[in-house]
Formats: sequence, C-alpha cells, structure tokens
Amino acid sequence: MAVGGAQGQGRPDMGKLSATGGVSQLEGAGGGGLSPWALITGYGSRDSWGANTHYSGVRTQDYTLDTAGLAVGLADRVELSLARQHFKGSLAPLDRLSIEQDILGVKVKLAGDAVYGQDVLLPQIAVGALYKRNKGVGGLGALGVSNVTQLGAKDDSGTDVYLAASKVLLAQSLLLNATVRATKANQMGLLGFGGDQGDSYKAMLEVSAAYMVDRQMVAGVEYRRKPHNLGVDKETAYYDVFVAWFPSKHVSVTAAYAVLGEITVFNPKRQRGAYLSVQTGF
Repeated sequence: MAVGGAQGQGRPDMGKLSATGGVSQLEGAGGGGLSPWALITGYGSRDSWGANTHYSGVRTQDYTLDTAGLAVGLADRVELSLARQHFKGSLAPLDRLSIEQDILGVKVKLAGDAVYGQDVLLPQIAVGALYKRNKGVGGLGALGVSNVTQLGAKDDSGTDVYLAASKVLLAQSLLLNATVRATKANQMGLLGFGGDQGDSYKAMLEVSAAYMVDRQMVAGVEYRRKPHNLGVDKETAYYDVFVAWFPSKHVSVTAAYAVLGEITVFNPKRQRGAYLSVQTGF
C-alpha cells in the first residue's frame, strides 16, 4: 500500500481547479499573456506535477511575434519553463528583420495559496527569474547589423527577476495579480539589454485583473510597464484585453487585443493587433 501510494503521487493527478494554472505568458511562464503570475503552471496538486506546451502569436501593423515553449509545475511549488521567441518585421525598412530569443525560466512559490486561502488576506506569493539569450539580428546585413549591441544595446543576454502576488476571490469570481519585475530588457530582450539611455536594473510594475465568467471562460485586462533604455526605441507600456477559454483541463485558448507601443523609431507608430495563444497539457 505504501509503495502504491508513493507511485500514485508521482503521476499527474489534475488536482487543481480549472484555469488556476493560468495560461502561458509570452516569455513562457505561467500567468497571463503579458505577465507571470504567482500561480504555478499545470494542474498537478502539491502531491503531483503537471506540464504543458504552448504556441502564441501576436500580429501588429508592422511586426509579428511568435512564441513556442513548454513548462513543468512540480508539487504546486516549483515551475520550470523554456521558450523561444521569433520576432519579424513586415514593413520597410525593417521588412526583412528577424530576431530570435531563448528564455529559460524558474519560479518558486514562497507563501500563501491563491485558491484555498479564501479566509485569509495573504495572497499567493512567488519569486521567479527569466534568463534570456538573444540569438542575433537577421535581415539587416546591408546595414552591417547582426547583433543587438549594434543597435545600441549593452548586452545580448540578461536576466529578469520578479516577485508576483496572486489572489483568487471565489465569491466575486475575480483573479487579481501584481508583479514587480527588475529588468534591463529592451522589448522583453528582443532588442537586447541596457543601452545608451540607461544600463541599470529598474523595477517595473505589472498588473492583471480577470473575471471568471463561468468555469470555462475568463475575461480580463493586463498592464505592463517597461524601461526605456534605447534611443532608437521609444519603449512604452504594454497592455491588453483578453478572453481565455478552458474547454477542458487539457486545452486552453486565449485571444486578446494587445497594444505594444512604438517598437523602433524606424516605424514610429503605436503597434496594436491580435494575440492568440493555444496551450495543451495536464
């Protein structure tokens, strides 16, 4: 009996409530589309584990961003994630632009329980880190540019560190999250880290609010502040309005209208467009 029980704990148990693992964020972490939350990805309880894979795409007037990755949640305590981003231009003079970035993430729950701590004010709190490695710039060979440092960035790799607090208010059908991120990343790291306007870590606030329409549908908003380190990039905040559908614990689909601000001075217009993400897992 003891042996069988131990083996049972090693199998995915899908023990968490629907939607409480969040969806896959653009950098691969569990949370919303733009920000990591304190929730641990997957549906494994504290006696089990869960995992998922995802694909996300954003299409604006001048650019596309595709992200694919996988994540594992262990004992509802630790999350490990791996993602690759591919950023492309579609309008001259950056219509041949192509940038890829790899992101390795880790998150650890420190205190609280977002779902089961309904009788206490303490939210679920987690700390996390996202190590990012830019893989170079393609399509700008005619300009002699092959690395983000040639665009003014100080480094082509860097690490974001964040502290997140999440609370699910079941009686009000609300999920609230606040994340403070220490970062030097330019456009999430796609344009490198640090620059001629600054090369120090800055604390940026990210907030999310979601309303659980029913057990399968969640609607919400997100806001994410970002630093301005590059003279060639008038970087401003991201924000979106989203709807996430959870037809089962194995699948989620998230659609959003996202506003990403100006990306570079070469196409000086506010970038906005559609966001779609599909996640499968357990």
